[in-house]
Amino acid sequence: MKYLHNIALKCKRCRLGFRHTYRAILSMVCVLCCVFPLSACSSDNRSNVIRIGIKFDQPGLGFKKSGTYVGFDVDVAKYVAKKLGYSEDRIVWKESPSKQREAMLQNGDVDMIVATYSITDARKNAVSFAGPYFIAGQDLLVRKDEHKVSGPDDLDGKRLCSVTGSTSAIVIKEKYSSKVQLMQQPGYAECATALFSGIVDAVTTDDIILAGLATASRGRLKLVGKPFTEEHYGIGIKKGNTKLAKRINAALKD
Repeated sequence: MKYLHNIALKCKRCRLGFRHTYRAILSMVCVLCCVFPLSACSSDNRSNVIRIGIKFDQPGLGFKKSGTYVGFDVDVAKYVAKKLGYSEDRIVWKESPSKQREAMLQNGDVDMIVATYSITDARKNAVSFAGPYFIAGQDLLVRKDEHKVSGPDDLDGKRLCSVTGSTSAIVIKEKYSSKVQLMQQPGYAECATALFSGIVDAVTTDDIILAGLATASRGRLKLVGKPFTEEHYGIGIKKGNTKLAKRINAALKD
């Protein structure tokens, strides 16, 4: 769990309720009350599985490693699933790229999504949310020898990479399009590769995601550390499942 501790230290603006949730996850003390069954669940879950969408390419959050899944969002998902009556061996993990999350919930491909999923008014039109369980902020990731970029005010003429369908890409297009060149990629691994190779000058997304990428780079990349938005991470569920959302919210406040 060392990676969770390091990343959490770099992103301290958590809601009060999350602090208790974080400690509960690390100590494996499950206090979440049993929530309303999902469409795939029944009062007896012995023959069922639960399908949970996560990211596969976010070190420290949602990462596929040698056939296993690790990270903070993965731990949150396991925590909730256990209280829904599902042991880990009955969780089916589904990769949920940013641009596909709403469609996956609407089409019934997953029962919930725990994947650095920022709650926005636009997304609320398509899906429902429980949470937030964490508050992050958009920031910048640069190469270790980069000294000219110390925040969003230094982006004139810079080439940035972000992920298609992310709120970070939307912010850049809406507020900084006249100043920067934005490359959009399907995942964070592609953005990191572009940064390593010099194709872009910085990667932009939520600070907790960038902190994980910086740690994974073993010193080759660094987090600028000047967030310029606030992102509230929620658990995405199918539109209209308000009872499930309310009961998860009550648990997150414990």
